[in-house]
Amino acid sequence: MLRRGDRGPEVTELQLRLGRLNLYIGDADGTYSVQVEDAVRRYQLARAIDSDEPGVYGAATRALLEKETPEP
Repeated sequence: MLRRGDRGPEVTELQLRLGRLNLYIGDADGTYSVQVEDAVRRYQLARAIDSDEPGVYGAATRALLEKETPEP
């Protein structure tokens, strides 16, 4: 699970995946910022994912995003 304030390569991968869907346009710097949180929330709303906390990259969000986007 990733949330605002987290840092590292998993966040970078998340940023790149969200960028492929034009949901995140910032730098892939590995920081789970407010912008990343907002992009995750928009993705969750668009895909009707309600089993993860809004804006948190949990198991359900991750599974669908990884299925929908190629590995960066």
